[in-house]
Amino acid sequence: MEIVQAVLALIAACIGFALLARRLNLPYAIILVVGGMVLAFIPGLPSVTLDPQIALAFFLPPLLQASAWRTDWRAFRSNLRPILFLAIGAVLFSAICVAVVAKLLIPGLPWAAAVALGAIVAPPDAVAASAILGRLPMPRRLVTVLEGESLVNDATALVLYRFAIAAVAAGGIALGEAAGSFVLVAIGGIAMGAAVGWLTDLAFRRLRDPLLEVAASFVACFASFLAADALGLSGVIAVVTTGLLLGQLQHRSLSPATRTAAVSVWNFVEFVLTSLIFLLAGLQLRAILDRIAERGVLDLAVLALALSLALILSRFLWVFPSALVPGALPGPAPGQRAPLSHLLVVSWCGMRGVVSLAAALALPLDFPERDLMVFLAFCAILATLVLQGTTLEWVIRRLGVAETRIAGMKPEEAEARRHVARATLAEIEQRSEDILEGAVARDLLGEYQDKARVFHGVAAGGGHAELEARLRIRLAALRAGRKALLEHHCQGTLGDMMLASLEHEMDLEELRILRLLGASPAA
Repeated sequence: MEIVQAVLALIAACIGFALLARRLNLPYAIILVVGGMVLAFIPGLPSVTLDPQIALAFFLPPLLQASAWRTDWRAFRSNLRPILFLAIGAVLFSAICVAVVAKLLIPGLPWAAAVALGAIVAPPDAVAASAILGRLPMPRRLVTVLEGESLVNDATALVLYRFAIAAVAAGGIALGEAAGSFVLVAIGGIAMGAAVGWLTDLAFRRLRDPLLEVAASFVACFASFLAADALGLSGVIAVVTTGLLLGQLQHRSLSPATRTAAVSVWNFVEFVLTSLIFLLAGLQLRAILDRIAERGVLDLAVLALALSLALILSRFLWVFPSALVPGALPGPAPGQRAPLSHLLVVSWCGMRGVVSLAAALALPLDFPERDLMVFLAFCAILATLVLQGTTLEWVIRRLGVAETRIAGMKPEEAEARRHVARATLAEIEQRSEDILEGAVARDLLGEYQDKARVFHGVAAGGGHAELEARLRIRLAALRAGRKALLEHHCQGTLGDMMLASLEHEMDLEELRILRLLGASPAA
């Protein structure tokens, strides 16, 4: 019962800290880390120790697959060069810089252990950045590159991390051998991830049940990660490949009910796992500080400050020279050089988060200077979250990178909806000639002709005011209908199951209207 109570208490704490973060308008990762630190020093609370194997094998696969699943593959593929320039080049460069600084400040630290520390803190995390980027009308290409980088850089860092740990255990490893193995485990990871993805898609086509299909998606992420890891391949690359593949195949393989359920379930799991790993990291800080107390507060502060500065500055040192290479970093359009404002934003989007925490906590218990390395990784994560996470929105606005938001529906969405309206209208027109269904189809014809006309106007650059008025009227009417439904239910003539079914139908329609209006679901 103690473990159940502990998990429930942690989830309750996650909810409280997330609400506080929303009130303070801060990335909730900052509040979760600080909150975990505060909880760790409350007298009477037990010390928390997380099994290193659980840190990676339990937390990372679902978080990585969730990010990969919702990735825009076409945008990712068209911006592959700048994404790889950051996800591979910047991560390896940052890891080397941190390793050099760590070796200089801690002479007794083996080089392989220093590289492991660099690999832990090298990959920027998308969780905090996405929360800010999502609130601002950023150039789509810049957002695509930053989100794509966060998807691939975890694989780069964790493959390097794995080799560094193996080198510590073996007493050293040849650079050429490591480079060759890097390519092999990466290609093998892609192959394993693709195989699991195709098998999962085949399962989706046969299960035909939302509960079973969502459950199968979770099995897929762990199966991909664990199978690749068991064969000595990159589990991270495997699970990212599986997520990318399933994200593309879902549109043909999954039913609307399954896709709707999967979004809700995966969002919940992503929130809980991300929140728990931040809280657990903070809760372990007290025991870690007790074990490294002999180094002294000043010594620890100097180490933490130096490594955090090296981590932040290394990204600037990579990004700005890279801008001289055509196409290496995202410009306003393909083939154009990135302006100074874009370079500054890309350099400042360096918050570290859940992957770095999980990798630090997954270090073997007998690893050289493990407690010190976890502490330094924790400080680097906290420093980037607090310094960069709280100022990123200000930097974006100050540099004028944020674009003017287009009021109403975007032209590309209106164009897509016009194609849908044409197809539906053509089907109804065809059915209007049918002997049996013709009368009903002719009654519907006016409604669909009107809808096609409105979307045509919006796609052509006008009609926004009419569309918004229609949506607001529909929303008001829908809410009046829901109120009448609840009043009818209170009279005792409508069962709860039927109420839930009708209300779900109306809820989906309201969410659709709110999205088109650009309003919050809570509006």
